[in-house]
Amino acid sequence: MRRQRSTKIVATLGPASSTPETIRAIHDAGVDVFRLNFSHGSHDDHALRHTIIRALEREVKRPIGILLDLQGPKLRIGRFAKERVQLEAGQRFRLDTANVPGDASRVTLPHREVYDVLVPGVDILLDDGKMRLQVERCGGDFAETVAVTSGVLSDRKGVNLPGVILPLSALSDKDRGDLEFGLRLGVDWIALSFVQRPEDVAEARDLIAGRAGIVAKIEKPAAMAALGAIIEMSDAVMVARGDLGVEMPPEDVPSAQKRIVAQCRTLGRPVIVATQMLESMTAAPAPTRAEASDVATAVYDGADAVMLSAESASGAYPVEAVTMMDRIVRRVEQDPLHRRITGAARPEPEATTADAITTAARQVAATVGAVAIAAYTTSGSTALRAARQRPGVPVLGLTPALSTARRLSLAWGVHAVHTADVGDFSEMVRRACWTAVHEELAGPGQRLVITAGVPFGTPGATNVLRVASVKASHGLSDEASAELVPVSRTVG
Repeated sequence: MRRQRSTKIVATLGPASSTPETIRAIHDAGVDVFRLNFSHGSHDDHALRHTIIRALEREVKRPIGILLDLQGPKLRIGRFAKERVQLEAGQRFRLDTANVPGDASRVTLPHREVYDVLVPGVDILLDDGKMRLQVERCGGDFAETVAVTSGVLSDRKGVNLPGVILPLSALSDKDRGDLEFGLRLGVDWIALSFVQRPEDVAEARDLIAGRAGIVAKIEKPAAMAALGAIIEMSDAVMVARGDLGVEMPPEDVPSAQKRIVAQCRTLGRPVIVATQMLESMTAAPAPTRAEASDVATAVYDGADAVMLSAESASGAYPVEAVTMMDRIVRRVEQDPLHRRITGAARPEPEATTADAITTAARQVAATVGAVAIAAYTTSGSTALRAARQRPGVPVLGLTPALSTARRLSLAWGVHAVHTADVGDFSEMVRRACWTAVHEELAGPGQRLVITAGVPFGTPGATNVLRVASVKASHGLSDEASAELVPVSRTVG
């Protein structure tokens, strides 16, 4: 199944989209990667979804990516004696560690590490930013604040502190348990919440130990201050606009999004733009025009993927939401302006043989009118380099590693195929041409640009470029070409 677009679609599974029939329907509508949100649902719920996705993968004979999104540490206030209180702007309000129900003058904030970094003048946001307090005086177990806004505050609301770096690991005890569970299942990507600094990614990388790729979620202003280092430490990045929009002024989020996407493109890391992209479709069969423009902007900016959250997880129209996102993406990519923008934003190649080859592959493909670039890759780096160049033709990512094929489902323009490794040049050319025909990327008489590394199977050693013409023999019957059949057709 070839997608008629380069930008990928990530969709969150939930109560509205957990049956085999619905998962198949939204996959057919355009989903490339399924997100399991571990902020909700039980391990049994997610294990069942994982099983359904892998069964679907065997049925459609295409690698499908699965992203496990960790909840991250959550700061919350305690409970009130009457469940909720009314606060007025200018009113004084105390946060402390006393384990007693709150009232209109105080409430429990049990996270002692918070008090260690508070200073007068710092803002404390409650309930997704609906309530704002400003610290006037603080100590090791209390903070005297004044309410900046009026509103109702109820039990167990979340706490955000945009002006400080909290001395917290990005992995809570719950996250560590969820992480090990997901890795045993065999998920392909781990989305790491609450990233504040590169060390957070390094901690996760030690635990994951190469068993999955790491997606750093940028949702804290502190992460923006160390953005380059965080991106370099990560395998991919998510622009998590929900929490990011809580912790920074709304007018700053669009420029932050563009900065993150641009820097990911420069460094060659896949980047997902997420949160509220088609939010109205949780309850309506069509999006607002502003939402359609939001998705389009991410595509024009060069994001590798756009993501649906509540729209596909709990909304009334999950299939329609995926279908609409697919339509918007395809329409933008057909716009000549999109190609001009993409070309103008193309990053300069690094001074390496691998980058020189992949840059040349894009140029050669354009010059000779090739219909695809076939990239042999073990780790995925060759295909990602090709995608970083944003060629005008698909990248056929050929890999002997099924885990790599699944991870490449997130990368812009990459059509990943799990296939047996090759041993020599002639087999490399035959397999690339046959697979391109088989995957409906090429036909007899058309050309492919092929990149690989010699010796074969050496990760990151891209040093060969070959132009090949597809012959009629590459479309032989299954019996005549059985030795070339991609492994992904018999996964299971």
